[in-house]
Amino acid sequence: MTVTTDWRRKLNPVVRDIPPSGIRRFFDLVSEMKGVISLGVGEPDFVTPWHIRESCVYSLEKGYTHYTSNHGLLELREEIVRDMEGNYKVSYNPLNEILITVGVSEALDLAMRALLCPGDEILIPEPSYVSYAPCATLSGARPVYLKTSVENGFQVTPEMVEKAITPATKVLLLCYPNNPTGATIGRGQLLEIMEVVKQHDLIVISDEIYDKLTYTGKHTCIPSLPGMRERTILLNGFSKSYAMTGWRVGYAAGNPDFIEAMKKIHQYTALCAPITGQSAALEALKNGRSQMNNMVEHYNRRRRLALQAFEEMGLPCFEPGGAFYAFPDITGTGLTSEEFAGELLKEAKVAVVPGNAFGEQGEGFVRCAYATSVEELSEAFQRMRRFVRRRLGRGKVLTGSFGKPEPLKEGIFQTL
Repeated sequence: MTVTTDWRRKLNPVVRDIPPSGIRRFFDLVSEMKGVISLGVGEPDFVTPWHIRESCVYSLEKGYTHYTSNHGLLELREEIVRDMEGNYKVSYNPLNEILITVGVSEALDLAMRALLCPGDEILIPEPSYVSYAPCATLSGARPVYLKTSVENGFQVTPEMVEKAITPATKVLLLCYPNNPTGATIGRGQLLEIMEVVKQHDLIVISDEIYDKLTYTGKHTCIPSLPGMRERTILLNGFSKSYAMTGWRVGYAAGNPDFIEAMKKIHQYTALCAPITGQSAALEALKNGRSQMNNMVEHYNRRRRLALQAFEEMGLPCFEPGGAFYAFPDITGTGLTSEEFAGELLKEAKVAVVPGNAFGEQGEGFVRCAYATSVEELSEAFQRMRRFVRRRLGRGKVLTGSFGKPEPLKEGIFQTL
């Protein structure tokens, strides 16, 4: 006699009730179609620069195939500290205040599990990256959303934070430059927010994975602000800046007691980040700045191209100051963000992410990643333009033709 098991009933109800990622759910559809241009995944189209890949090959030739310390390679931690001191004038002890992780995703999970208890509240700006709220829920905490909007530049304000704080509030999570909006935030605004944080004795988790991809103004590293180094967990990594998404190397920087707590979870789960990825990250920090700057220059050019394209389509678009995402308003089409993304995929074979995948405040928008080639961007925008024209009415909103992109400088690609 065969007895079947009802696995759904046996699942942890917290895990069972978490909805699947809005990005991944949508891209299950994309994977089944041919000829699709994807503006969906937040991944650079550049291959990791050759000298970084080569350093990995050399490390393998030398037999570097073993575990590293739970904290990660000391030489990499020392280089991270030098990088932060050089960029932001903030210092950490590489021996006990830096933890190398399997991408920023693991660092985020470790930070939340080490900090949050059932009943705690964490303040999360919305729209927000899809992992933040589920990771908080898995920790037993309750995510409380700070609803930003295009009218305030998708920025958190001190008033929002003050109003949301309750006796259960423990953490404020920030991510600037922001995914999915591309919003940045100025030092003055952050100083005001941090006064509220200090007044209420909160901890800040600051996801600064896009810090190097800042196009307007200057990025402010939160631990560099007065009184914030000791109450901030800084998360960063190599995926976006150095085109190293597949290497899965990130890090956390913070108070040694807290880093030790994160390490406990890390050593019982991941143990350590892959040594090959850590070797490559070390080379990226030591010798990869010029290639990184070239890639950032390309992203900035594509950013301008995207803004021009959306303007000519008749889709109002918030100007992103960082990251590599545009977040155009599609309400003029009369479609929801899910309908827009679904019909665009079926009719024009262009993949974008519905804005509501990033929370209620994302409804009426779609996220378009411009970290793809100018040629593919141009073709994708042409297809979108025809799609939008059919929705808005020929000649009603589209007042200009889509211009050709600015030609790339010779030799830039050859340096990557």
